[in-house]
Amino acid sequence: MKNILIAILIAGFCTLRAQELKAYQFYDQKGKEINTDKLVKELADYDVVFFGENHNSSINHWLQLKITETLFEKKKGQLILGAEMFERDNQSQLNKYLDGKLDTKTFKDSVRLWNNYATDYKPLVDFAKSKKLNFIATNIPRKYASQTAKEGIESLNILSEKEKAYIAQLPIKVTLDTPGYPEMKAMMGDHAEGTKVMNFISAQATKDATMAESILKNFQKGKTFIHYNGNYHSKEFGGIYWYIKQKNPTLKMAVISVFESEDPELKVPAKDYTPTNFNLIIPSDMTKTF
Repeated sequence: MKNILIAILIAGFCTLRAQELKAYQFYDQKGKEINTDKLVKELADYDVVFFGENHNSSINHWLQLKITETLFEKKKGQLILGAEMFERDNQSQLNKYLDGKLDTKTFKDSVRLWNNYATDYKPLVDFAKSKKLNFIATNIPRKYASQTAKEGIESLNILSEKEKAYIAQLPIKVTLDTPGYPEMKAMMGDHAEGTKVMNFISAQATKDATMAESILKNFQKGKTFIHYNGNYHSKEFGGIYWYIKQKNPTLKMAVISVFESEDPELKVPAKDYTPTNFNLIIPSDMTKTF
C-alpha cells in the first residue's frame, strides 16, 4: 500500500512538472521576468518597436500576432505595422490588398512573398486589413541587395532614379561601427577576400538602411510603429536601429530580441546573450514552421 501511495505521488509530481513546461518567457534588459501585460504597457510608450524573430519559429510568430493585437487595444488603434518580409516595390499591391481591391490569390501572384507567408505573416497582414491599419513594405528589393553583394555598393549608383526610389538615399554609410557587422566579418573568416567581405556587409547595410528610411518616412507622431524583422537586423541595437539613430536620435525605440534555450525554465542564457530592451527566450526544440 505504501509503495502504491509513493507511485501515485511520483506520478502526480511528474504531471505537475509537465504542466509547468514553458513555451516562452520575456525578460527586461536587467534580466527580470516581465509578463505580456506589462510588456505591452511599456511598448505603448515607444515610437518604434522592433520585434525580432527567428524566421522559422512558430511561437515567435504567434507572439508577434498576439502582442500586436494587444498593443492595438492599448494604443486605441494608434499603430502602424511594417516588415522586412515585404519589399518597397510591392507596396502598391500590398495597399490594394489591404483596401480589399485584390483578393488573396491575386495578391499572392502579384508580389514576392516568402515561402512561409501563409502561416507566419498573412495573419499580421490580415489583422492590419481588418483594422484598417497601414502596413509598410520596408525592405529593399532583393535584386539590389544581391547586386550589392556581387558587385559592390557603388554599383547602385548607375541605377535609374525610379530604381533608386526603392533604396535608401545614396550614398549609404557602411561601417564596422554598426553592432553586428564585425560579427558578420568574423563569420566569413580571416581567409575571405576583403572586397568580398565588405560587399557582403554592404548588402546587409542596404537592407538595414532602407528599412530604417522606410520607417522614418512612414512614422506618425503619437503612433507606435511596430516592425517585424529577423533578429539579426536589430540585435544589440544594431542594424535598422543603428541607422535610424543616425538620422533621428530623438525617437524612442525599443528592441525585442529572441534567444533559444535548452533550459526548460527558460532562464536568461549564460552565454551568447546580449540583452536589448526586451528579450524573448524560447525553447530550442520549439516547433519550426519550415
